Amino acid sequence: MFKKLFGKKNKKDQDQVEDLQAVDQVEEDQEAGDQPDKDLAPTLEESGQDQVLDQEPAIDEEPEAEVLVEAAEEEDHNQPVEEVVEVPIEELVEEPIEEPIEEPIDEPVEEEKPKKKSYFQKLKDGLKKTQQNITDKIDQLINNYGEIDEDLIEEIEDILVTSDVGMSTTMDIIERLREVLQERKIKDASMMKPVLKDVLVEMMTHEEPNLRVDNNPSIIFVIGVNGAGKTTSIGKITNLLNRDGKSVLLAAADTFRAAAIDQLQVWGERNNVEVIAQSEGSDPAAVVYDAVHAARARKSDVLIVDTAGRLHNKKNLMMELEKIFKVVEREYASAEKEVLLVLDGTTGQNAIQQAKLFKEVAPISGIVLTKLDGTAKGGAVMAVNHELKIPVKLIGVGEGIDDMQYFSAEDFATALLGE
Repeated sequence: MFKKLFGKKNKKDQDQVEDLQAVDQVEEDQEAGDQPDKDLAPTLEESGQDQVLDQEPAIDEEPEAEVLVEAAEEEDHNQPVEEVVEVPIEELVEEPIEEPIEEPIDEPVEEEKPKKKSYFQKLKDGLKKTQQNITDKIDQLINNYGEIDEDLIEEIEDILVTSDVGMSTTMDIIERLREVLQERKIKDASMMKPVLKDVLVEMMTHEEPNLRVDNNPSIIFVIGVNGAGKTTSIGKITNLLNRDGKSVLLAAADTFRAAAIDQLQVWGERNNVEVIAQSEGSDPAAVVYDAVHAARARKSDVLIVDTAGRLHNKKNLMMELEKIFKVVEREYASAEKEVLLVLDGTTGQNAIQQAKLFKEVAPISGIVLTKLDGTAKGGAVMAVNHELKIPVKLIGVGEGIDDMQYFSAEDFATALLGE
């Protein structure tokens, strides 16, 4: 059979391949029920392939297929048959296909806001200069002394006097210090500072240390010389009361100082509270009259009145304050009243003199001591509390709106002298 297929060398290999393809096509057509094409039949007879059709299609058998390939290679060495080599698909790809990695979208990172300082930390920072002037010197003295003697006590006395505590207040502190040291039988110098702290707390503590705003409605009159920070203190006190849940109304009764009304209105906007005002030069009592009726109509918890600070003319100031007090007593007798004097802490003993003069013209019930963060004369707090017998109710330890704090004798002494 192979001799018939490949015996004739005058036929080309291409013809043999085509004949084999034709045989395959005929077999497929017969299996599908189709008749071979008429044009194809003569070709098959001439080529002698009809005998192959009568037999089983041996060309599909693997051994004969290998022989056919070998015969084809022997017939034409110029056209070698290329071997088909199975190559893994991974080798056909030059570079491995990687799934696209979704890069995370950079979300805006919020900058960490600086943590708010605690009340005590603000107080401690505000008294830093005073602390260096008093505490650091006392610590140095204690380290140089093993036992408490009269020389050590006299050295502490000098430190208090130079820190604007005042001679009178200093003498009372030293006298009380000796008594407590003797009562507790303390002789070790390292144990003296806690005793001094207790003495200071005792001398600065009053029966009424808080603002009179617990009973609504309340009226706070704010007085003080120009430049002490009176209007600014009102703005900070308003913020403090707002945080305590109080509704506040402001009255611009300082009608003689230039820009005083505008300044108070700015603070009113910052605190989102209403300001009752008239034109510059108006009667302060008329402004207070309008403010009282506005506070009653709005049911405000606290009305804060900004008053004039002309201390150089005590007679006119006294007449003005008396007129204001009469209007309030007549129109708002049920309101609880507080008179706050604003003193500049940087003036030291001069603040004590101002307080004594204002005490002659107004019933002062509390002190607001400002600018303690900018001075080493914080000892004036002790002098004001002790000599005037008026409690310091608020202190300013910074320029921010949140830097006005309620005064605590315990916290003050701790921040000044340490734990």
